[in-house]
Amino acid sequence: MRRRAGLAALLVAVVAGVTGCGLGAGGDIGGVTLIVTSDFGSASLPGSPAGVDAPGGETVMRSLQRHFKVTSRYGGGFVQSIDGEAGGTQGGRPVDWFYYVNGIEAPRGSASTGLHRGDVVWWDRHDWGATQRIPAVVGAFPEPFLHGSGGTRFPVRLECSASAGAVCQTVQQKLGDAGVIAGEAAFGSRGGEALLRVVVGPWNEVRSDFAVRLLARGPAASGVYARPSADGRSLAVLDPRGRTVRTLGAGTGLIAATVTQSQPPVWIVTGTDGAGVARAARSLTAAVLHDRFAVALTASGPVALPQVTP
Repeated sequence: MRRRAGLAALLVAVVAGVTGCGLGAGGDIGGVTLIVTSDFGSASLPGSPAGVDAPGGETVMRSLQRHFKVTSRYGGGFVQSIDGEAGGTQGGRPVDWFYYVNGIEAPRGSASTGLHRGDVVWWDRHDWGATQRIPAVVGAFPEPFLHGSGGTRFPVRLECSASAGAVCQTVQQKLGDAGVIAGEAAFGSRGGEALLRVVVGPWNEVRSDFAVRLLARGPAASGVYARPSADGRSLAVLDPRGRTVRTLGAGTGLIAATVTQSQPPVWIVTGTDGAGVARAARSLTAAVLHDRFAVALTASGPVALPQVTP
């Protein structure tokens, strides 16, 4: 969901949502999951996550209002506060509520976004000073692999670098354990439009990919609060302001997601070396990824990205 810079577009979407454009009554949608957190998933609001049996015609906004106390602005489509936690400024920094459906940043206001069976809706209140846009997150895994976006599943394709053969099979197995069937293609294959791609391999082998290389430019470009070094042998862990707070070396893995243009997300399973990629592949589970925007994997355990200081 676009923030300040895209406010005009958001207002158009709000008007459409308030008038009910395209969202009529119908049969029950069924089960969806509602998650509400703050500070990049580091703290959950009471009552979250919630399993929701959504009625026909339900929108993201109405679902939120049914289960939490919500205040809004701009005709009811822009969330200002949830259970008293409001947007605005905190410590001189801009904070607001953002939402993701199946791990993908929503392109429209919540009043005009309809729900579909199996959707995972995640609201998070966080500092957006380092970037106004985080296009995809990993914390709703196994979404968006299972239910895609807008009720339509994406075909999934694994693209593995030359040295990542065995690790690629681990990723394939982890996806299969989650009920996802993925095709395979050589790294650098063309014809990736409308595919949910999973790129696997050490950073120095996969950084030529047009989506993967966004990580080297920091969160303003990729939405990921980690920056691999030029040689790929270390990974800078960033805080919500985009500042380096620690550097991780050999054996470090990374699981992150980003989006280019209007394509489905690209998931990136990489690392500083083969050991790091293997560690990331083994960590491709809901237990490790839940409520995390991206995650670095070390011998001491997972590191949530960005790193939030209490």
